[in-house]
Amino acid sequence: MALLEVRNINTYYGESHILFDVSMEVNEGQVVCLLGRNGAGKSTTMRSIVGMAPPRSGSITFRGTELANMSSFAIARLGLGYVPEDRRIFPNLSVRENLEVGRKMGKEVQNMVWTVEKVFELFPVLREIIHRKGGHLSGGEQQMLSIARTLMGNPGLLLLDEPSEGLAPAVVKMLKEQLKKLQEGGITIILAEQNLRFVRGLGDRVYILEKGMVRYQGTMQKFLADEEIRHAYLAV
Repeated sequence: MALLEVRNINTYYGESHILFDVSMEVNEGQVVCLLGRNGAGKSTTMRSIVGMAPPRSGSITFRGTELANMSSFAIARLGLGYVPEDRRIFPNLSVRENLEVGRKMGKEVQNMVWTVEKVFELFPVLREIIHRKGGHLSGGEQQMLSIARTLMGNPGLLLLDEPSEGLAPAVVKMLKEQLKKLQEGGITIILAEQNLRFVRGLGDRVYILEKGMVRYQGTMQKFLADEEIRHAYLAV
């Protein structure tokens, strides 16, 4: 059974129909790339999965549990960690305080894998700026902190929405190397991106969205070999 199954979801913003019968599967340990141009529906798909834009119809199951009609808070407690495109760093809190906000408390702490020290091993730059306020960080530092904070919740599935957006090329390269380490460590990831260069060598499987519909799905290897598909849907 797949870790996450999305079946024929239809999502609306008000009366505007955004996603049309979107389906996808994510297996344990996979990195699944959700590709498409701006406005294709990538972020809405991610928000639908984590309960921030609940679909009006269709099914989303995580480890066999139906997520429909669950609050985003309850979905997060099941083990879905979401890193939004706007990062949502607390500007008046330090790097350490932002990380502590993401730490699971109570019963869940017994199953904790990620600690402050462990995220510092993945993102060494955060150790160097541990006392700096979130509002004083660069875009790249904020992105690393946002991912690290989400990892502090020990997610079973990590959803990353446009992580390379707006970052300098050198920072994008560094971020890709860090995500490769997560992949090698067996972390299951959904990566929504439009930067094809960024996802090369990262993903196991690809879904392409256009106008809120899945237009293509296949292995990363098959996708990279298909120039016609890349040109048709990504203009590359």
